[in-house]
Amino acid sequence: MDTEHLNNIFSFIGLGWYIVLWFIVLLGAFSARQRYRPQRQSFSWRPLLQVPGVSILRPLKGLDANLYENLESTFKQDYPNFEILFSVADEQDDALPIVRELITRYPNVNAEIIIGEQLVGVNPKVNNLIRSYRKAAHDIIWVLDSNVLVDPGTLGRSVDSLNAPLSPSQKPIGLVHHVPFASLNESHTGSRIEAAFLNTTHAKMYIAINTVAIESCVVGKSNIFRRSDLERVDGSLRPRNKRATPQQTACGLHVFGRFLAEDNMIASALWHELGFRHELSCDVAHNVVGNMSLSDYFWRRVRWIRVRRHMVLTATLLEPFTESVMLCIIGSCSIDHLFGFPPWIFGLMHFAFWLLVDFDVYTSLAGRAMASSVAFDFIMAWVAREMLALPIWVWAMLGSEVSWRGTKYQMLRNGEVRPSHTT
Repeated sequence: MDTEHLNNIFSFIGLGWYIVLWFIVLLGAFSARQRYRPQRQSFSWRPLLQVPGVSILRPLKGLDANLYENLESTFKQDYPNFEILFSVADEQDDALPIVRELITRYPNVNAEIIIGEQLVGVNPKVNNLIRSYRKAAHDIIWVLDSNVLVDPGTLGRSVDSLNAPLSPSQKPIGLVHHVPFASLNESHTGSRIEAAFLNTTHAKMYIAINTVAIESCVVGKSNIFRRSDLERVDGSLRPRNKRATPQQTACGLHVFGRFLAEDNMIASALWHELGFRHELSCDVAHNVVGNMSLSDYFWRRVRWIRVRRHMVLTATLLEPFTESVMLCIIGSCSIDHLFGFPPWIFGLMHFAFWLLVDFDVYTSLAGRAMASSVAFDFIMAWVAREMLALPIWVWAMLGSEVSWRGTKYQMLRNGEVRPSHTT
């Protein structure tokens, strides 16, 4: 086979990959329009005795950005039957005065503070949640991070989704989740880049993957599931009916303390072990991004790439080829070789359309067009995000150590971690 023939084969493969990725990108943008732009339906009210109760678990550690408003949004849920359990590991935690003030301000809301963690693994969030999880009065659990603000109707619509009637061919819904939408209260470089990433690249791929629904894809900012379901999974990702001794296997939240990305593993366990599917809500989780430097952004992305590498290796290896810069190189080289189209014109068209799609995704999630006063800063952050994607990925692939909340961990197989010996 001569060189020209090989070049033609590689060019057709490259063009095919380019077309497939654009299909995924456009699917994410179209699905975002369909899911988030229409007027959201209200919670379907029923007699109180027919409304399932919900236990909202909010793990706290320190003063996250916009903490008062984030926590207050939980008290304002337009739903008749819920409790809020605030989990704090340390009785001197700076978040406690804010929580106590809110409990005083909303005396009619059933809210309680649970102080003290229980060590069940290396994941501090799971350790912090265990006591609240076991004390929760209701089967439906909503785990909601402290840096997330939610709209008043979010809980009601999510419960409706979780309990939606199914056709005979549909799998049961085991988890309802919310795509993060980043808001800024800091103008630091890293904060702007993180917001640009969450509101464009992350959002459109996250929505597209959940639209085709061929695999679990969940982040843990805001997830709703049933405790009775979680008590039947062990994180092995093996179907329950194929385990040798399913009744003797430890199950429940505590078994996920060995993972750093416990949210993703819980969702995957419900998907693979019980055969349940997930439902992406029509509400967003407003993720308020605080003070993040460029270095903070860099290491945050490194951390989660390393976590994903030990959970979904193939997808992580393919990740650079889904980014706009590498995809532009693949597409321009293929088109140039096959049709003689100038690469510089192709590149300009590629990035112009990519940016327009990302603007459209942002508009869908925000529910409004981007203000012209912030468009320039957004574009600069967007360009920085796209240019940094490949260097961050390369650096992440060179190591297995991650740092989270001041502790260093060594990544193990399947996303499990252990404290690093270097700490």
